[in-house]
Amino acid sequence: MWGETKPMLKSRGGAGGGEDGDYFAQAPRKGDWWSTGLLKLVTAMVIFMAGVVIGLSVSANVSRYYYNSHTELFFPTATYSSCDRRGAAGDCGPGFKAFVHPPTLAHSMTDDELFWRATLVPTAEEFPFQRVPKVAFLFMTRGPLPFAPLWEKFFRGHQGLFSVYVHTIPDYKLNVSKTSPFYGRQIPSEEVSWGSITLVDAEKRLLANALLDYSNERFVLLSESCIPVFNFPTVYEYLINSEHSFVESYNIDTPQSAGRYNRRMAPHILADQWRKGSEWFELNRELAVRVVADYKYYSIFRKHCRPSCYPDEHYIPTYLHLFHGSLNANRTITWVDWSRGGPHPARYGAGNINVEFIQAIRNNGTQCLYNSKHTSVCYLFARKFAPSALGPLMNLTSTVLDF
Repeated sequence: MWGETKPMLKSRGGAGGGEDGDYFAQAPRKGDWWSTGLLKLVTAMVIFMAGVVIGLSVSANVSRYYYNSHTELFFPTATYSSCDRRGAAGDCGPGFKAFVHPPTLAHSMTDDELFWRATLVPTAEEFPFQRVPKVAFLFMTRGPLPFAPLWEKFFRGHQGLFSVYVHTIPDYKLNVSKTSPFYGRQIPSEEVSWGSITLVDAEKRLLANALLDYSNERFVLLSESCIPVFNFPTVYEYLINSEHSFVESYNIDTPQSAGRYNRRMAPHILADQWRKGSEWFELNRELAVRVVADYKYYSIFRKHCRPSCYPDEHYIPTYLHLFHGSLNANRTITWVDWSRGGPHPARYGAGNINVEFIQAIRNNGTQCLYNSKHTSVCYLFARKFAPSALGPLMNLTSTVLDF
């Protein structure tokens, strides 16, 4: 039975022919198969080689970037042998020394930029350099400094213990010699109007420029009519060793004191918090930073302390009373004579200057506290002096003034 079974599939073109041919394609001839295979192989090889070339190119670029960037990060190829690490030469920008002790006072910062920069406070406990504390002498003047020769003699021999900063009217140039401590010490200044908030602006500007030098520890504001009544070592030791700053701050029921308070300052500043004091202050570094950084209370004074309010006599005394009263000795160290009355103090010229006059300023019967102890040395500076007083004062430098 199995032997008689008929085949189910027939070959196309076989004996039966026609429509009954099988469903399998005819096998290619040997020559056709060889040509087709070779073409496919060559095509595949070309594509493969192209991919290899492209891949190697991309990989080389990526590797080069990765290697260069990481090598430069951990093993920089750039050398800095031409740069002075102290910032004295080369194209490396200012070094650390120039950062902590600016060699020049010239800059293009706005007040806002300057105040921000000046109030940067390091949190490290120690300085990475040998810091000798200095006293910054801040002179506010519209023009010349008639007592510059007296101050030059006062400063002589004490380099490294003081800094000088001068705020004048814009574009004014001090006429001093290149050897003078006032040479090159004018800060970028703005116009100032007496009795206006611009006086406070000038005070902040002086403080901020002085704060850029990290060795400045004490800051004393002076005018062109101020003189020292002690020699430099006495002044330096008095200020550097003081536990307090020296800002006069009081409030009495008079039109010139309590009468200047503006009720629109409430609730930030209340009537019993209002204070008045001499413009001629002395601050330690901590309080100088606080004053320069303050914008809130400065803005209140700018808006409400006008006219006839004289913000320079009220802003710092009130601000310190509000927040830092314990750090303030609550007195000024600049002697002035208001006994004659009027809006301005007495002015002394050549005819008033003698040994007895200087001694009277030093020992005028006043008692004050210094580091919580009573002392009769309460004033280090005095004003207001006319330019004619310079000659007689210079004659006293080798005797009573002792410099």
